[in-house]
This record gives sequence, structure tokens and C-alpha cells, in this order.
Amino acid sequence: MISAISALLLSLTARTAATAVQPRQSGTTITVDLSKNYQTIDGFGTSQAFQRAVQISKLSEAEQRRALDILFSTTNGAGLSILRNGIGSSPDMSSDHMVSIAPKSPGSPNNPLNYAWDGSDNKQLWISQEAQHTYGVKTIYADAWSAPGYMKTNGNDANGGTLCGLSGASRCSSGDWRQAYADYLVRYVQFYREANVTITHLGFINEPELTTSYASMRFTASQAAEFIKILHPTLLKSSLPADARPKITCCDAEGWSSQSSMLGSLKPVETAGQLGLITAHAYTSQPNSPIRGTNLPVWQTEAADLQGAWTSAWYSRGGAGEGYTWANNIYTAIVNGNASAYLYWVGVQAGNTNSHMVHIGNGKVEASKRLWALGQWSRFVRPGAVRVGTSGGANLKTAGFRNVDGSVAVVVINTGVSSVKVGVKVGGGGGDGVASVKAWVTDNNYAIGALEASFDAGTGSVNVPARSMVTVVLYPGTKR
Repeated sequence: MISAISALLLSLTARTAATAVQPRQSGTTITVDLSKNYQTIDGFGTSQAFQRAVQISKLSEAEQRRALDILFSTTNGAGLSILRNGIGSSPDMSSDHMVSIAPKSPGSPNNPLNYAWDGSDNKQLWISQEAQHTYGVKTIYADAWSAPGYMKTNGNDANGGTLCGLSGASRCSSGDWRQAYADYLVRYVQFYREANVTITHLGFINEPELTTSYASMRFTASQAAEFIKILHPTLLKSSLPADARPKITCCDAEGWSSQSSMLGSLKPVETAGQLGLITAHAYTSQPNSPIRGTNLPVWQTEAADLQGAWTSAWYSRGGAGEGYTWANNIYTAIVNGNASAYLYWVGVQAGNTNSHMVHIGNGKVEASKRLWALGQWSRFVRPGAVRVGTSGGANLKTAGFRNVDGSVAVVVINTGVSSVKVGVKVGGGGGDGVASVKAWVTDNNYAIGALEASFDAGTGSVNVPARSMVTVVLYPGTKR
């Protein structure tokens, strides 16, 4: 399904940015301090759950490739490095339901589950294969919104209810389904491995404090810890080799504060090495400060403008769906919240809302500036990068990162109404090995467009346009 058309189309999006004619402020210098280390970055990403992957599959081959390039390409797309899949729980694929891998009840938790793997998983397997093998995405996060209905207190995968057998849950006449649900989740991981896709992170609940008309399941923090004590040994006893066992995540709470309140109950499973990652959303509270009480990495795994009508704009009035707004939202999560990953809710879909970053209309895909804002981070701040200190850059938002390959990426957001001439250097003698610089800009005119940059005596220099986002990359050795 590879098409040369995608390269031409994307080249029209990511144009080379000439220096804009704007009022200029006096120059400023940003100094990177490699001795100040903060969190390690695991990546940036999105999801195609709830049959959004099916929508991509119905496009022409050329538009399928364009959609995938826009999401995952590190040369002419956003270079996203995390894909979040939804583990299905519904008995069928009506509406946008995610079909279960065991849709029919075996009658009792003591009977083997009746697996019905279709080799598609709502087309998420195809997206995962493309992401992992075509684009080199190493992080696949599989998360369940609910257990199948026959395992729950309400007999339905939707409308809340909880897992039968948990402490404090209503008694189920069918019995205790905790081990069966753990087996179910592990089998999902195994199905993907058999299809040559490695799931790296595994979640068993989503927004556990919320009851919705679609797939949802209630869990308290103590119930989550209780289930982790079952899921972890189930993974260890499975046929999965050690390097293919995913880290268990918890709990994708609705907001940063909600997740923080769960950590006390989760501490024993963290200390025991059974919990590998803390995950939270950004709906009811924002990731504007670090989550305390854990030594694990923390990911922001779902955020979006769910209310606004579709816009592809960068900046107009500072609206909730504009790219400039999301550049700043991500900055807050990474710099103030110490998040190790940031995921926007949906990558590609149809529909007139900002819940997604790439719009399907009349059989074509259109990327919003929300996508390119995320890409200004993801394409240049690669998995394994360490956030480092920065100073200087008056009236600019700055964040520095040391990549695994030795390059140093500096994200700059100019919130002012005038362009700023900016110098970027590595201080404390750490810049001796810097040999070249490149820069890219996203604003009202450009989408990760190459920005003119100069390099002299260890300092890269760029002109950062008003209300723009620029990523400057300092390279060691020969120019990349």
C-alpha cells in the first residue's frame, strides 16, 4: 500500500520556512546544561481505538499511506513513537464497539475461555504492524476499557459495573472472574506476538472512576492493586519470553489529581516490582505539576479538545483546539508535570470534532496543527531522551533534551507577538563536540518546516517567529 504520492503530498505540508518579515526583539541566548537531568522521555503518541483504525482501512491505498506517514514518519510526518490500542470487550462490532477476543461466556470462570481471534482486532493489528515494522515504533500500549460483560457485576461491558470477585464488589452468581480476566489479557498479548507485534505495556482499566454508556468498568485503587497481584504472576507463568512481557500500567484515571490519589494503595505492588508504569489522563485535572508518591515513570495517556468543532488552525484566538494551545499544553505536561510521555486521544478519524488530530473527509486526510505541534516534540525528542536543564531565553518557553544518539534537541515556544533572534548552545564545556545545527518551525504558515539556522563557535542561531514553536537540534560530529 506504499505510494509515492504520499511523499509529494507531505512535501506540500512541511515546507521550508523563509525568514518572516516581522518586528524583532533583541537577541537572546538559551544555554543547555547537560549536568541537570530530569525524566527520561518514553515518547509521544495517539490511539486508533474504537474502530478508528477501521476508518483508515477504508481509505484508498494512497490515503492510507499518507495517513500512516503523517502519524509515524520521522522524515515527513509527526514521528509519533507510541501507539495505544484498545483491548476489546464487546460481543460484536456494532456502532464503534471493540469486539472481544472471547465474546461468548464459557458459563463459568472455571471453564476455558472461548477465544475467537479474527486476526484483525478492529484493524488495530494492521496499524500496529505498520507502526512497528514500517516506521520503527517500539512502544505499543494495549489498554482495556472493560472486561467482557459476563465477567462483571452488571453483566455488561458498558455502563460501569466491576470485575466479579474483587473485594468490595457485588457478589456474582457465576463466580470469581479475576483469574479469567488476567488470562484474557495475557492471551491478547500472545495473539499479537503470534502476529509479530510486541506489546510493551498492558493496562486493564481506563478511567476507573467513570461510568459511561460505552465500554467502562469501575475500580478503586485498592481493587486495582488486588488485581495486579493476579495479573503479574499470570504474565510470569505465561509462555511469553521475559523480553516480551509487557509492563503493567495503572490506572488511566480521568485526571492527574485523580491518579495521584490512587498511589497510596498502589505502593505495595510498585514496591514488589509488579507495577511498571503510572498512567493518567488530562480531562478533570491537568498535568501541571509532578505526580508525587511514586518512583515510576508517569505518562499522560489521553487528552483532547472533546467539545470544539474541527479546526486545523495553529493560532487564531487561542482556542481550545488550536495547535498553539496544544504546544503549550504538552510543554506544561513535560516540563511542569515531569510526564515521560504525552498522548493525544485519537490520531485519524472522520467527524467534525477536535477529538482527533487528522481529519478524514471525502476520502482524503487533513492534518491539523495539533498534530504538527505534537510532532515538533516527537520527531526530534526521541524515546530514551533525557530532559536536561536550560537557562536564558527571556520571554520564551524552553525545554532541552539529550537524545540517545548524542544530539541535543531544544524546544522553543515564542508566546510573544514579535519574532526573537535566538542563540542555542551547550554550556559547561559540553558543547565542544557540537558540529552543526538544524531547526524546524510550526506556526500559521508552516508545519514542521525547515527553518534557516546558522552555526558559529558552538552556537546555533535561529529567528523564532511570533507565536510559533521551533525545535533546534544540535548535532555532534558530521552534519545529519
